[in-house]
Amino acid sequence: MRGRLDAVCVSGTDLPSVPGRKPRRTGIDKRPVAGRVAVRPLGLDGDVQVNRRHHGGEGQAVYAYAQEDADHWVAELDRELPPGRFGENLRTSGLDLRNALLGERWQVGTALFEVTAWRTPCANFARFWDVPDLVKRFAAHGATGAYLRVLETGEVGAGDAVEVVARPDHGITVERAFRIAMTEKARLPELLPALRYLPHKDQPKLRAKIDARTGAAA
Repeated sequence: MRGRLDAVCVSGTDLPSVPGRKPRRTGIDKRPVAGRVAVRPLGLDGDVQVNRRHHGGEGQAVYAYAQEDADHWVAELDRELPPGRFGENLRTSGLDLRNALLGERWQVGTALFEVTAWRTPCANFARFWDVPDLVKRFAAHGATGAYLRVLETGEVGAGDAVEVVARPDHGITVERAFRIAMTEKARLPELLPALRYLPHKDQPKLRAKIDARTGAAA
């Protein structure tokens, strides 16, 4: 399975403010950059991650969003949504990110990534787009994009191939996991085979929720 990296985006240091919230800045406003970009263990060179509790850090070092899913919102909102407007680092084409498997691995340029999680839409995202009901609409649509873990550092650039080099056999997709975690919590035990691929910070809490439903904690 092979796609293409259309753009590499970083937030830089000129971060937009978020009145009335903490932290008071957000790294959601990302812009395409030219040339090769270094991939570090916890993100792309030049990218600022303000709130690593929810965005960034291990397991959420890089965020990818598909052009095919962006096209839905271009039509839905009748506005241009160039690379970076979803807060993504990587704008891809030719890959079905909704059906990417948790734990599948991507070779991009000289870097190796692993799909770890869905993106949960937040209030900052709605403010950034100035669409008050965006969180609800984004969640209902289900095309959340994919968070990535850096397995091997390297360099990436627009035009690189995105090659899926390995896929686990559990069948748990990004969209399926998102819907279970957000609105179908009775199905949480279904996520157990993919638990080890999630960001490390999220694994204990989800494991506890699964154990509570299966009685394993008793």
